[in-house]
Amino acid sequence: MGLTGLKERCASEGGNGGAARIIAAFVIVLILIMLPVGWYFSTEPEPFSVVDNTHELLQTGDASLVVGSVTTAALIEVINTLMDKPGGFLSNDVMPPMVVLDNIPAWEYGALIQVRDLARAMRDTLSRSQSQSTEDPDLALAESRFNIAHTSWAIPSAESEYSDGVVYLKKYLQRLADENKADAQFYARADNLNAWLDIVGARLGSLSQRLSASVGQSRINTDLAGDSAAQQSTAAPKELRVKTPWNEIDNVFYEARGSCWALVHFLKAVEVDFEEILVRKNALISLRQIIRELEATQDPVYSPVILNGGGFGLFANHSLVMASYISRANAALIDLGELLDKG
Repeated sequence: MGLTGLKERCASEGGNGGAARIIAAFVIVLILIMLPVGWYFSTEPEPFSVVDNTHELLQTGDASLVVGSVTTAALIEVINTLMDKPGGFLSNDVMPPMVVLDNIPAWEYGALIQVRDLARAMRDTLSRSQSQSTEDPDLALAESRFNIAHTSWAIPSAESEYSDGVVYLKKYLQRLADENKADAQFYARADNLNAWLDIVGARLGSLSQRLSASVGQSRINTDLAGDSAAQQSTAAPKELRVKTPWNEIDNVFYEARGSCWALVHFLKAVEVDFEEILVRKNALISLRQIIRELEATQDPVYSPVILNGGGFGLFANHSLVMASYISRANAALIDLGELLDKG
């Protein structure tokens, strides 16, 4: 190889090496930018005052609030928080760094499930005096908007549908607060409240079981317990082995955390709107105890990762701690239901 050829080869190799170094530097800079952005977008929103939020939405100052307005306003604000928190609604994002974040999307999904359940309860029972009465048109339009897939990013996107749902909820809230009109109602009755609480109890029970399965459990099959004539579609083993996959443990944890965050606000709103019923049934303290248990699920998580140590192992198991709070809240919820039903 001549001198000229050797120089050309060195120049070519030097050029390739320079390009590789530029690409490596670009990737490093991109990661350094994405890390703080991802950390900021993973910040959970702060709680809000359900009463102050209602006054702000209705611009009523310190005036008295009509029955149902606090619950409706809390539902609106929880949805707005999902879309307006740092990073916005992340569940349907397909661009980095949002696409690689999974904890906050799981948190969003947990809160969204509670939104859907309350919106359905308001449409089906809380706004209707009887099973044969007509449903509220704004609540019907709002409730259907919240059932679009939370991962939908094309047309229509999840955010656009949820925003439309908020518009209809605000229309209902304005009609509800207008004492000169009777075309929007919210019936604060014990049976209506119990119907929604039954749904809440089923959600909390499922979350508790999924959280407890973080370490793996052998469970007796109790699917047909309590009814000697009960049947099921296909046979199942008498003992089941249940374990949450290791890569889903943090997702279940944050889903439960988001669900409890939304539920705390809804129950605080219920405390205001159903206060007379709760006092008469001697159930107000029971409701406050449920709220206190669920508020404990919102304590700061100081560990950088969700630990999955054994139940009595050397390291903590965050899922079991969360399951403990949720189980106690669910047990108190069952007692509350009995008070409302018989108290």
